[in-house]
Amino acid sequence: MEPNVLLESLIEEAGVSRAGLAGHVNRAGRSRGLSLRYEHTAVSRWLKGQRPRGQVPDLICEVLASRLGRPVGLDDIGMGASAASGTDTGGEGASLSGFVERATALWRSDEQQRPHLATVPAVTGTPAVMPVWEWENPPEDTDVSRPGPGRVSASDIAVLKAARDHYEQMYRKTGGIATRSRVVRFLNAEAAPLLRGGYSDALGRSLHRATAGLVAVAGICAYDSDAHGLAQRYFHQALRLAKSSGDRGLGGYVIALLVTQSLFLGDYRRSIAFAEAALRAAGGHITPALAADLHAMQAKAYAQLGDAASARACIGRAEAQAGRIHTGREPDETGYVQPGLVDVQVAEALLGLGDLPAAREHAASAVRAPAHDRGRVHRLAMLSHIELLQGEADRAAGTAAEMARRARGMESQRLRDRLRQVRSELAASGCADAVGTTDLIDEALRVPL
Repeated sequence: MEPNVLLESLIEEAGVSRAGLAGHVNRAGRSRGLSLRYEHTAVSRWLKGQRPRGQVPDLICEVLASRLGRPVGLDDIGMGASAASGTDTGGEGASLSGFVERATALWRSDEQQRPHLATVPAVTGTPAVMPVWEWENPPEDTDVSRPGPGRVSASDIAVLKAARDHYEQMYRKTGGIATRSRVVRFLNAEAAPLLRGGYSDALGRSLHRATAGLVAVAGICAYDSDAHGLAQRYFHQALRLAKSSGDRGLGGYVIALLVTQSLFLGDYRRSIAFAEAALRAAGGHITPALAADLHAMQAKAYAQLGDAASARACIGRAEAQAGRIHTGREPDETGYVQPGLVDVQVAEALLGLGDLPAAREHAASAVRAPAHDRGRVHRLAMLSHIELLQGEADRAAGTAAEMARRARGMESQRLRDRLRQVRSELAASGCADAVGTTDLIDEALRVPL
């Protein structure tokens, strides 16, 4: 079940407790001849995604409408058709204004650190695939203009773009755990009022594009914090905003984020299918950097499935696209495809195929290339792992020591996973230099996130 952030947001706005809402629903039911005995525990279940039976959803709407002084429908409380279908991302069946309300309700709940959001699992099956299918297929948004209390300006959109760059750099230096709250606070304070403002179709598309970039960073930070269900919902939101912006390349970038998450969660077939959808639907709007990353991730997935021929074909395509990258012609979002990134992705694919010498060559090349701090840690972890597999424990200990030093100051669950993995492998190697390195890693792991 998906947490019902819309209902939670309206309960908070109405200024009523869970027990209070239950009591109001019971009384409203009596006026219809119903004998209801709901308590606060029932409301807690509704907030976790359970839909009450019979007339109760209508009674909830009636109670909240009375307290808020405006009409409240089933879609407003997260119990309409879109909730019944298992998606809450504002797909083609939902209006853009409805999507905005659903998206901003999630941002508010995340800023308030609602505990259920961090633990909700990522959806699978149709709910996971539908946002990608809807992005790829008609209908398109013909007009995203909106009347509103204030007019959005080009300078407002420039602020959103600058914020995306700022938070991306913060993420690279300090990790997603430290950055997430900052991004979400900005989304609530700055992006949400703009989305509810007034704008023309052209300006609205620019606004949706800029907001999509920010929402994608929020998703990356949630992924880095191990909040996979929340990350997925942010990625789905970013994909919907990418569609309404009309920027197919941006949609391809967001799908690449979903591919990354699917790989981590071990859903290799979905990773391949999503990457194919991005390459197919974005077509000529896919830049060489993004194409290289998508092909490299497909190679990793095929390697895990044991399909060596397809993995090597994707490696060839990834390397061909990497050779065409011109940094000055890439959008800001694909700046993560820095020199050496494709090498480390290919190294992981070759490792999955059992080709250690080739994997070592690519991993070493990745470490030699310039990279931001976060990317450097991952590359060193990969090289250390391969060196251990090749029986070079002393060399691996030195590589891992550099990895641990560069990871200092970063709050990232993904990096912690890598540190723990390398520490475990070094400890099992029994080499003399491993003791000093494992102590260094232990020192880093002792600091709570």
